[in-house]
Amino acid sequence: MGKKNTRNTKGKIIAAAWKLFYEQGYDDTTIEEIVEESGTSKGSFYHYFGGKDVLLESLSELFDAKYEELLPDLDEHMDSFEKLMFLNQELFRMIDNTVSVDLLSRLYSSQLVTTGQKHLLDHNRVYYKVLRQITKEGQQRGELKGDVSVNEFVKAYALSERALIYDWCICNGDYSLYHYAKQMMPLFLAGFRQKNAK
Repeated sequence: MGKKNTRNTKGKIIAAAWKLFYEQGYDDTTIEEIVEESGTSKGSFYHYFGGKDVLLESLSELFDAKYEELLPDLDEHMDSFEKLMFLNQELFRMIDNTVSVDLLSRLYSSQLVTTGQKHLLDHNRVYYKVLRQITKEGQQRGELKGDVSVNEFVKAYALSERALIYDWCICNGDYSLYHYAKQMMPLFLAGFRQKNAK
């Protein structure tokens, strides 16, 4: 129970912060506004985050929360490749609508220069666990090729997503990430699909 409340409080702060960052901009959002929007306390904020700048590293947690939210929408009879494309499309739709290009660019920049933990590459994240589960299931069902390891497929998938996000950032978000990825992700990963799959 305590662990769930902890995750809920932290999640509320992260969701509120990123909502405000998108609506008002990072620089114009105060910690007080984040606390008020999240319905938490200043003490809770500082328990999880040393300051507003630390929240930039929490975007990966926002993405993981989106994956957890989407899991119940996955039909167990859906082809595994289609499940992966659905997750990608919904995540990128969320980015298009709620994450500013500036903040996403800052996150990617920080991951390039950090000597500490690279949150985007943390394989214990929900993101990677879900991808591994769906990939394994796809190989067992004969929907995805089995001559590539689960980890290699997941690496290729994540690499494809990062490439699309990186391009979107350097193009300053002048196109829809969701629409472009809807065309490109299936092309990038088509070679991993079994020929006899849908």
